Amino acid sequence: MTTLPDDTEKKLGLVIDLDTCVGCHACVISCKGWNTENYGAPLSDQDAYGANPSGTFLNRVHSYEVQPEEGHAQLIHFPKSCLHCEDAPCVTVCPTGASYKRVEDGIVLVNESDCIGCGLCAWACPYGAREMDMEEKVMKKCTLCVDRIYNENLPEVDRIPSCVRTCPAGARHFGDLGDPDSDVSQLVAERGGVDLMPEQGTRPVNKYLPPRPKDRLPEIDVLAPFLEPVAQEPGGFLGWLDKALEKL
Repeated sequence: MTTLPDDTEKKLGLVIDLDTCVGCHACVISCKGWNTENYGAPLSDQDAYGANPSGTFLNRVHSYEVQPEEGHAQLIHFPKSCLHCEDAPCVTVCPTGASYKRVEDGIVLVNESDCIGCGLCAWACPYGAREMDMEEKVMKKCTLCVDRIYNENLPEVDRIPSCVRTCPAGARHFGDLGDPDSDVSQLVAERGGVDLMPEQGTRPVNKYLPPRPKDRLPEIDVLAPFLEPVAQEPGGFLGWLDKALEKL
């Protein structure tokens, strides 16, 4: 079995804003494209255009209708991928050491050449964040685009996970959650970021920002500036006519 490091130099991870995510699946498509063309074996699809399509994805978006105790129901789009847990059960259950957590940045990875496809890590993960590639017979998971974030051949603006770079709503953020002064740590503190299923005791690095109550947002009439009268007091002919009519 594989052991976890006592500590990591960094805690790289994602912060996902559930208030901002619009469920467009751009992150899913971008992730599939980048990881099919670069790191590891391609992410395969089976019967992609048939009656029963299936495939391997490292990131998925689920949508739920939530009814708060007060106010209207809300549609919540919930992206989910590997959370790169500090106490990752997928690592300690691996019989070959294929699953491991890096000391330098805390990223959980799979060495595909050592993976025997037994599926124990998928059973151990409480988040369902690992998927078996049915063609390669190895386990797949989010790598935080490890082949991208350290790639000095890319412009600095592109040295972030593909899903973060692609998100049109700015709902995904990447950084060192082990640094309290980092942008992502400050965002979590400001918005009250939470762990996913903390009762599992896995201490996930990724955080979620909860959606804001929609019924408490101020109402804004976008047409109000255009409907205001041009002049408070009529002038010219209209002003004379107004005064003349008042004397009748």
